[in-house]
Amino acid sequence: MDIRTNFRITGLDPSPFKHLFGQSEAVLKQHLAVRQVADAPNFPDRVSLKHVPLGTNLLLIHHQHQPNDTPYRASHAIYVAELDQAPFDAVNEIPETLATRVLSIRAFDADHMMVDADVVEGIQAASLILRLLANPQVQYLQAHFAKRGCYAARVERVERVERVERVQ
Repeated sequence: MDIRTNFRITGLDPSPFKHLFGQSEAVLKQHLAVRQVADAPNFPDRVSLKHVPLGTNLLLIHHQHQPNDTPYRASHAIYVAELDQAPFDAVNEIPETLATRVLSIRAFDADHMMVDADVVEGIQAASLILRLLANPQVQYLQAHFAKRGCYAARVERVERVERVERVQ
């Protein structure tokens, strides 16, 4: 592995949630979802990995972020903005929602078993990400917001950095 490991952070693909955009409260309830309006400046969208503007409709959705058949299979509530947007995808960049929170970063191997984890202030997350990815056993990381435990984003090792168009 190179001395300098690069990492890519990605937000969630909005496709699995779009069928809920604009649906009635009754339909949302059937899908374990609730519509909320951003009434504070810090609601974290898991697609764009940005804080949504005040007044934005969000869906609080039950999301299975670790779907593999292991003891670490897990799900939790997440916010997804009811907006047509592309997922965050950037190399060596900590997005807004991660940089402003305390994070629990969990490292998983190829069998989806947790092999390491630690907690860090989001603004300092890059150093922890690089330390965890330096372990060749680690295949990917999951970042979670430490206070509420919500899934935040996926982090993967990038062996070679090619020009990546940042989408937000």
